[in-house]
Amino acid sequence: MVHAMVKVGAFPNLKEVKDFEFEFQPSINRQQIQDLLTLRFIENQENIVFLGPSGVGKTHLASAIGIAAAKKRTSTYFVKCHDLIQNLKKAHLENRLESRLKHYTKYKLLIIDEIGYLPIEADDAKLFFQLIDRRYEHRSTIFTTNVNFKEWDGIFQEAKLANAILDRILHHATVITIVGDSYRLKDHLASEDA
Repeated sequence: MVHAMVKVGAFPNLKEVKDFEFEFQPSINRQQIQDLLTLRFIENQENIVFLGPSGVGKTHLASAIGIAAAKKRTSTYFVKCHDLIQNLKKAHLENRLESRLKHYTKYKLLIIDEIGYLPIEADDAKLFFQLIDRRYEHRSTIFTTNVNFKEWDGIFQEAKLANAILDRILHHATVITIVGDSYRLKDHLASEDA
C-alpha cells in the first residue's frame, strides 16, 4: 500500500532526504528540513517554496518531502509546472476544467516543480490561479522556482495576477532560499579547477 502511494505520486526519481548532500549546500538548514519531514505543515495546510538557481537541490528536497508524505499514506502528486499548465489548458479546451481542477485539488500535498523555467501565457496564468486559489488554506503545496518573487509578474504576464498567486502561496508558507553551486555541475567545475 505504501509503495502504491509513492508510485501514484509520479515522482521523477525516488531521492530521499538521506540521499541529500547537505555538506555541498551549507545554505540549507538541515534541522529545518527535518522539521518539515514531520509533515506538520500538511496538517496546517501550509506551503513550502524552494527558491534558488538550477541544480542546487530544490527538486530533490521537494520530492524527498513528498515521498515521506506518500509513505505515511498522504495523497501526494508531483508535476512540473509546464505539464500542469498544459493539462489545465487541454481540459479547458475540452470543457473538462472543473474535473481537472478537482483532480489536482484532491491531493493533500501537490508538488509543482520548476515555476518560471518556461513562460506562461496570460490565459494559462488564470487557470493556474484557479488551482492555487482552490488549494489555498485547504491543502498544502510545495513549489520549486528559480525566479525571485519580485519577478513573478514576468512569469505570469500580469502584475495583479502574479500578486494574487503569490499572496495565496506565501500567506502560510515556509520559504527556503538555497544559494550555492549546481550539484550537477560540481564534478565538471572541480575538474576545471585542477
